[in-house]
Order: sequence, then C-alpha cells, then structure tokens
Amino acid sequence: MTVPAAAKLPVVVIGAGPIGLAAAAHLIDQDIEPLVLEAGPAAGAAVREWSHVRLFSPWGEVTDPAAEKLLAPTGWVRPEAAAYPSGGDWAEQYLKPLADVLGDRVRYGAAVTGVSRAGRDRIVDADRQMQPFVVHISLADGGEERVFARAVIDASGTWALPGPAGGSGLAALGEKAAVDRITYRVPDLKDPAVRARYAGKRTAVIGSGASAFTALAYLADLAKSGDGNGAKAVWILRRGISGSTFGGGAADQLPARGALGLAAKAAVDEGHADAVTGFRTEAIERGSDGRLTLVAEDGRRLDPVDEVIVLTGFRPDLTFLSEIRLGLDERLQVPVALAPLIDPNQHSCGTVYPHGHRELSHPEHGIYLVGMKSYGRAPTFLAMTGYEQVRSVAAAIAGDTEAADRVELTLPETGVCGGAGLFDTPDGQQTDGGGCCAAPEPQLIQFAAPATTQGPAQEGPAGGGCCGS
Repeated sequence: MTVPAAAKLPVVVIGAGPIGLAAAAHLIDQDIEPLVLEAGPAAGAAVREWSHVRLFSPWGEVTDPAAEKLLAPTGWVRPEAAAYPSGGDWAEQYLKPLADVLGDRVRYGAAVTGVSRAGRDRIVDADRQMQPFVVHISLADGGEERVFARAVIDASGTWALPGPAGGSGLAALGEKAAVDRITYRVPDLKDPAVRARYAGKRTAVIGSGASAFTALAYLADLAKSGDGNGAKAVWILRRGISGSTFGGGAADQLPARGALGLAAKAAVDEGHADAVTGFRTEAIERGSDGRLTLVAEDGRRLDPVDEVIVLTGFRPDLTFLSEIRLGLDERLQVPVALAPLIDPNQHSCGTVYPHGHRELSHPEHGIYLVGMKSYGRAPTFLAMTGYEQVRSVAAAIAGDTEAADRVELTLPETGVCGGAGLFDTPDGQQTDGGGCCAAPEPQLIQFAAPATTQGPAQEGPAGGGCCGS
C-alpha cells in the first residue's frame, strides 16, 4: 500500500448536511481542500426526510457565514432573515446551492463504512500519529473504495439511529414485531396517505421534546379538521409534568420554539391529547384486531391504540469508527470535554457554552465529531452551535490556534430540551427550575381551562433548533 504524504491530502468530511457543508466551506476559507462523502443521493438527505417540518430558528440563524461567502459570487441571496424555513426550504434554498458551489468536492452515494490510520489498527502505537487516515467507502453501485485524508470531520449526524420505545433504552418487548404500526419520525400529515393512516385513530406519542411537541400539534390540527374523524393522541411521558415541560413559552428568545411548546400544551388543554406521566414502556402487545397495547414497567396497561409515534431522541453511529481511539463520555457518547457543557440534566439549548476544537478533540489527533454527532444522546443542539464548531475545527486543522480558540457565538436562552428519560429525580423532588427536571408521579392528566396560545410552530428534528426527543 502506497500512502501519500498527509500534507497533500484533503480533509474528509462525512455527511453533506448543514454542518458538513459548512465544514467544507470553512476548510476552503482556510485554503484546505475538503472531500465531502455523503451516503444519500443529494445534499441534506436527512433534512429532506423531514422536509414538511418547520424549523423554530429563522433563516438568519441557520446559514453559515463561510458558506454565504462561498455562495455570494453565484448571486445567491439569503432568504428573509426573520422568516422560518421548513426542512424542505432549508435543503432546496440553501444546502443544494451550497453543494452545487462545492461541485466535485461532494460525492454522493458514498457511505463511509470504516475509518482508521493507514497501516495501523486500533492497537498499534508505532508511528501512529504520522500516518494519514484511511477511509473506506461503500458506493451506491455496490463497489468499494478507500481514500486517504490528513484529517476527518464526522458530521454524519444521528438521524439514522432513532431511540426505541422501551423505557430502558432497549426496544420494548414486541416493539420490533409491531413495526408496521410504529413510526420513529414526525409524520407528514399533509400527505393524503399518511393523513389517512392517523385520521379517526387513537395514536400514542412517546417522547418529551420538540419532535413530540410537533407531532402533538399536528395530531391536534388533524382532530380539529373536517377529515380528522375523531383522531385522538395519547402523550406518553417517562417523567412528570412541571413548569418546564413545555419549554420557555413566551420567555423563549426563539419565539417559534416557545410557541411550539405552547401548541403542545394547547393540544392537551383542548382535549385532543391525554398526557400519561411516569410511564416507561416495557412491552407492546398486539391484539387480535391488530391494535397495540402499551404495558409499563410497573404493570400498568393503557387502552389500545392504533398507531405509535416514537420520538425518544437519536443516537450516534460509532460502528465505523471502531478502529479510531475516541475519548467519549460514558453516558452521552460525546467527547469527554464537551459532556459537562451539554449535559441535558443541567442545560437547555441556550445555556450551552459555545465550544470548539479543544472540547471536540480525541486521543486520536486529527479526527473530530461535529454537529449532532458531537452531541451524542443530548438533545440540546442548535445549528448555530455546529457552525461555530466547524469554524474552530477548520482553523485548528490549518494551524491557526488563535482563531480556533476564539469564541464567535452567542446563543439564545431558554427553550425546549427533552430526552429519553435523562431528567429523572428521586420521587418527591420535582422541580420547575433548571434543566427540564421532574420526578414522575404516575398519573393521567387532562388540563382544564385552555389558555389562549399562539399558533403551532414546528421544529426540525435535526438541526435548525433544539432537537428534543
């Protein structure tokens, strides 16, 4: 194997989503050649899968400065800064033009299956840091390839690995067998076929973050429509309900994010959804009529439902990094230095301190997990955070330590955070303050006297705002 000199090699960026393409733009700004490897057929492939969902961050907060600089010569003009794009808008009006400018630097249908040091497996120490990275790729036509890199920026996100319904972090008993009636994404109820699936049906929504809020708001809209036919939601929370359950509300510095929580509250207040708290799903049983019964770890059984929407967060795929020496927090699966800064037990989106290459570094010099991937199981990610990450990382790779260490970001405060049961406190210690904490006293809750709220605002599951479960 002839290994080229590292200095002449590109930096491989895994993923052509918002953060991966921004990383490429920042590398170019540092006179470093990027090679972006995207498993999907187009830029923003994951974003396109939730194209129907509206971000709660406006255009002014979901485009990257280096990317805009790259786009400027093409005549591209950022949409109105105060407007809120959908996932489809984000992909078509920003990610696609950016990928087009990058041209052959972006390869589609190129799924990364492994990353290592050339000629060195995980065990070997000798001259390890002197070797370039080798990246193995599976191509859309079935072929395989390898490329060498001076550094690797993994911006592949977490979209491919949604969390399960089971309260222990594992799939509930019977969950896999019931997959025909379960979805792990916010359904597009504007699609007639999808709409028919939920109209007139009783649907369980499992989760407590932005995606769950969006699903509840969508189902409430369906229930109120002429073709809703009595659609009803059952909101399953693993924890209790407190003052922070619905996010920052009117105090949120991202108003649409606050409105999203208020829309979810309205769905419960108006009787379109029942909230069941302290319910950790152990089993999903299918009846003779095909309907599903959710069974909790404490033995409680809910009335049968027709459909289940599981929105319990996402997880990073670390399998293709098995030959790389990563330093990851044992709970969140994030870089060790980053973990205390984003711990959802302590932080919402806006209380996460801006961070860069130092917090994202690993024992294996030259590899960085960025964007949603860097947050592991934490749901508090904002696109602005990812753009700051890759600006710092690109500067570090270029050797500009001063720029890499500089903080160039201020985040909005409060807002939604959520997760897969990460916020439990011992019984009797419920709190309305801090991070999103409440101890679940199992109960069925129907709020009375609906308050006047803003119209529903939605948020994409993976990028423009705080991505809850």
